[in-house]
Amino acid sequence: MFGFKFAKFDPSNYVFVVKNGKTIKEGQGLSFWYFAPSTSFILIPIESTSAPFIFEEISSDYQTISIQGEIIFKISDTKKIKDQINFSIDSKSLSYISDDPEKLGQRIVNIIKTIAKKEIEQRTLKELLRSADQLKKSITINTQSDEYINSIGIQITNINVLAINPTKDTSRALEAETRERILKEADDAIYERRNFAVEQERKIKENELNTEIAIEAKKRQIRETQMEAEKSIKEKERELVADETAFKIDQEKENALLVELSVKNKKMEADSKAYAIECLMKTISSVPSETLRVISMSGYKADQMIATAFEGLAKNAEKIGELNISPELLSSLLKEKK
Repeated sequence: MFGFKFAKFDPSNYVFVVKNGKTIKEGQGLSFWYFAPSTSFILIPIESTSAPFIFEEISSDYQTISIQGEIIFKISDTKKIKDQINFSIDSKSLSYISDDPEKLGQRIVNIIKTIAKKEIEQRTLKELLRSADQLKKSITINTQSDEYINSIGIQITNINVLAINPTKDTSRALEAETRERILKEADDAIYERRNFAVEQERKIKENELNTEIAIEAKKRQIRETQMEAEKSIKEKERELVADETAFKIDQEKENALLVELSVKNKKMEADSKAYAIECLMKTISSVPSETLRVISMSGYKADQMIATAFEGLAKNAEKIGELNISPELLSSLLKEKK
């Protein structure tokens, strides 16, 4: 059929069919017949696209740094982007009539470069080398919220910061500095190990000394306990001696009181006997001697009576001329004496 052609597009493309300046058909992965002289197409790829980037910037400490990475994006709003970027294709050759689609990735990279420049200028070289993840996160957030990116319907899927490199001279200087730091850290580690060993030795000796002190303190405590026990025993012994002495003193006092009472009793008994004898003597003195003799003889034994008789004979010896004593009487008196 003259002037009519058949077109078929992949599902990864979104197609606008325009005729006389108006969209008559649109969709993803369309296939249809069209009249070439009066029909035009807008072909927008909707699959994810990656765009590599590499650029140099100056850090806050005036060091040149190179950043290499990749941005992944896709067109999420085809109606927004078709009004701002030319995605028209030739209806005969079905190829883009403008280089705008090819420049889209570079436009986004330029936006990333502008955002990254602001971030890099706020950090030193060492901070940038140590914080690649933070830089990536910051660039991603700022790019996703960029006004132009949102106005053309672009969705930033991911930004990968693959490398952050200083210049060769700076890199060598950093390597030397890092090497010196590593050597110093090694020296510090050796010193710390030695210091740790010395500290451990000191702790061991201190523990041994503390153990000896504790043993001596325990021995002293045992000696003090023994001395206290001995002192307590001696105190008890002194108390017992004192109690025994006090008891003896009390006994002596009691004995002295008993002796004194005994003496008093004996004295009273002697006084009583003396008084009785005195009274008896007074009574006897008033009685004639012959009467007393007769009274006393009433209870005498035979030998006592004979002795009394001899006493009377002795008193009257000048009056007696001759006295005869029989052998029997003398024998009986001698036997009685024995």
